[in-house]
Amino acid sequence: MRSVRGMRIASIFAVGGLALTAAACGEAPKDDNNAGSGAKKFSACMVTDVGGIDDKSFNASAWKGLQEAKAANDNIDIKYVASKAEADYEPNLTQYVNQKCNFILAVGGLMSNATSKIAKANPNQEFGIVDANPGDANVYPMQFDTAQAAFQAGYLAAGMTKTGKVATYGALPIPPVTIFMDGFVDGVAYYNTTKKKNVQALGWDKAAQKGSFTNDFAKQDEGKKVSDTLVAQGADIIMPVAGGSGLGTTAAAKASGGKYNTIWVDVDGCESTPDCAAIITTVVKNIPDAVKEAVVKAAAGDKLPAKPGFVGTLANNGVSLAPFHDFDSKVPAELKTEIDKIKADIAAGTITVTSQAQPTK
Repeated sequence: MRSVRGMRIASIFAVGGLALTAAACGEAPKDDNNAGSGAKKFSACMVTDVGGIDDKSFNASAWKGLQEAKAANDNIDIKYVASKAEADYEPNLTQYVNQKCNFILAVGGLMSNATSKIAKANPNQEFGIVDANPGDANVYPMQFDTAQAAFQAGYLAAGMTKTGKVATYGALPIPPVTIFMDGFVDGVAYYNTTKKKNVQALGWDKAAQKGSFTNDFAKQDEGKKVSDTLVAQGADIIMPVAGGSGLGTTAAAKASGGKYNTIWVDVDGCESTPDCAAIITTVVKNIPDAVKEAVVKAAAGDKLPAKPGFVGTLANNGVSLAPFHDFDSKVPAELKTEIDKIKADIAAGTITVTSQAQPTK
């Protein structure tokens, strides 16, 4: 499990000269890879969600996938535009239709409605979307059953807590967020059943589908505010599912000197954030490989089927737990073995992980 095979989620989040200017939600920087080739380029154009390209999370993951596609085929041209607000989704998608991009990638579940609207208006345009399935024939959905890996993370947290209380919180109550939270609290519950313990999971009530949220994917102070409350309630391990907002929690956990620690999501936090010392592991969503495969196939002329699209699971390495990094020696060998067994049981169907937010096919 911990080798995370095939997942080169290196931290390639320093965008340097690709940084957007403050003015420019409608202006996308473009990699200059036209030199020395007279062939017609295949253009893959990405619209980020409001967290931005350097969210250390799903936007950055998708851009990493485009970079890997370009590395695999230098005839692929890539560029992105950052959405500053939800109102930017439709104009940003439309600008890429007007620029005649071959493949337009929308990143994030919040973009589902806008993507569907623009896709219906442009039936000959090929789209892809991460974390949603709008059901349009020309939109290739890439979804991830992160509840499976989050179940492992919840079990791990329950096995590591010193206070008997762990927690999770989200950015917004939307399926790509709550699916992590569902899996996490179920993993804690499974630990309690298996070990006859009573570890509490704060921040999310799966049955009621209610819990703690920042209502923002970018504001770190909001993430810190929510996690401060959870720590005050006794939690010593917290899993933020809040994009860049969660960095407020990891930074504060690092500053706490071990009073509490975190579990990151989407991209290995030890490779994408400066807060590895406070990150036990990451519930990884392998967006880079899914995006890379889709773009490389599209560039080769392959049809990307809207049905079934792609659903990442533990069995196909679409989701996983990252290595334990600084915590490797602190996680008991017996607990590691149990987590490996849970992965095998989920993949085999012996353990069934459920969430209202699981991907539709």
